[in-house]
Amino acid sequence: MALSASLQALLDRFHAGTTTALARAISLVEDEREGFQDFMHEVLKVGPRTARVGFTGPPGAGKSSIVATLATAYRARGEDVGVVAVDPTSPFSGGALLGDRIRMNELTTDAGIFIRSMATRGSLGGLATTTKEVMDLMDAFGFARVLVESVGVGQTELEITAAADTVVVVLVPESGDAIQAMKAGLMEIADVFVVNKADRPGADRLVKEIRQAIHLRAGSALRDVPAHHGVDLSRLGGAGSARAVKERPARAEPQGWEIPVLRTVAQSGDGLPEVLEAVDRHREWLTKSGELGLRRRARARVRVQNVVDRELRRLARHTAASGGRLEHGLDAIVQGAETPYSVAREVLADLLDPEAR
Repeated sequence: MALSASLQALLDRFHAGTTTALARAISLVEDEREGFQDFMHEVLKVGPRTARVGFTGPPGAGKSSIVATLATAYRARGEDVGVVAVDPTSPFSGGALLGDRIRMNELTTDAGIFIRSMATRGSLGGLATTTKEVMDLMDAFGFARVLVESVGVGQTELEITAAADTVVVVLVPESGDAIQAMKAGLMEIADVFVVNKADRPGADRLVKEIRQAIHLRAGSALRDVPAHHGVDLSRLGGAGSARAVKERPARAEPQGWEIPVLRTVAQSGDGLPEVLEAVDRHREWLTKSGELGLRRRARARVRVQNVVDRELRRLARHTAASGGRLEHGLDAIVQGAETPYSVAREVLADLLDPEAR
């Protein structure tokens, strides 16, 4: 479908590398304004090119400080950097709690760094609903690196794997032992472990426990054994995991990646050059092993599923609201004449065969 005149003008400015056009394009997608799907279709015709690095970990682990330092290092190498900082939603304004933007304030004067804070708006998985699309826009805009910082770590907050090529998990000594990390699925999603605030008591113990957990996971004796409490960690990422087993060929990975466990003190910069080097090595391994293509293909699968799900939900809401069917159905449910299942069945029938009404 042809773009409207205003969207075509925005697309032209976007392709010309105008930063304000990128910001407006992100707002277009976040607000799901009319025509945003067609705009994204035109933008994404170039295909994925950018190195995407995700950072996740418990609140207060120092993710923002690490992201800011790495962004500065990439700029020193002449690379433009896009940063997506996903914050919890304010219960009052509904917007992002801009702690990350505040901590990255010193980066805002660099024209080669673009920072976007996003609110989760109740979305599970540690990312906002449109985070992946915002990263797609930054990719198409031409940033050499896109860094995304997700909200915390929990049993459901593993969507970072479907958004990034390399996942850096940041922990601190007081965040709990390695068993808790295993229960949260971190052993499945981490490409690099960072124990930040390593000058605090317990850091050496945490590093040792993480390394032991990695070795146990990699051991052939436990390869087919479910994880702690019978939980199969390989499935914790759900449909959003870019490590989906179905996307992997039936062969051993060539020269498999050995997950490094690094110590850092982000405030002083100690250990951060080693993190930068580990991310670079992982990128090189992804490219040489063919894993980068597999992860991009898996990410494309998830993106298609997300778009289909969203459009079906949008269409279902419109169908349910049209003709007052939903309101009539609600009245019937309250009166005991219908149930949510029977009303939903009617809505689906209208959705799948609108001419049968």
